[in-house]
Amino acid sequence: MGDFKHLVIAKFKEDVVVEEILKGMEKLASDLEAVKSFEWGQDIESQEMLRQGFTHAFIMTFHKKEDFTAFLGHPNHVEFSTTFSAAIEKIVLLDFPAVLVKAPA
Repeated sequence: MGDFKHLVIAKFKEDVVVEEILKGMEKLASDLEAVKSFEWGQDIESQEMLRQGFTHAFIMTFHKKEDFTAFLGHPNHVEFSTTFSAAIEKIVLLDFPAVLVKAPA
């Protein structure tokens, strides 16, 4: 079985200081051993009608689903989720086992 992914696509509320949220996410991912890797990006290319207002994407990778489950229940994640949820105007979440088609070079 491959890695397990946690994908978040978000649009932040207008009054949110996004940099503070990003720092919090980076700290959370760095502090928790269950997180194998963390990546994020801000959309700069898509047409507005295609991105439907979403601006940021976040991907956390875990070795296995059990690591993801442990992450969800970790006190640091529970605490940060309150801050993150308050900053979000709309969100899409997908949690899935990854199928690797082409490995990184």
